[in-house]
Amino acid sequence: MENLRSVLEKAGVTFKDVIKTTIYVTDMSVYGKINEVYGSYLSEPYPARETICVKELPLGAKLEISMIAAKP
Repeated sequence: MENLRSVLEKAGVTFKDVIKTTIYVTDMSVYGKINEVYGSYLSEPYPARETICVKELPLGAKLEISMIAAKP
């Protein structure tokens, strides 16, 4: 999430400007922890979000998050 914050800031936006998030995860047993961490960075009204369980991710990653933000 800190990496995402940095990317967003370099684009001139913040988490408040995020309109959609896609989360890819290889193990749904961590879904609760994902929600906990995600919720600590974003606030209501939350952006649209989808979480997709996949067999594997590139380079052995266990989690990948994609965000779309709109400049105000």
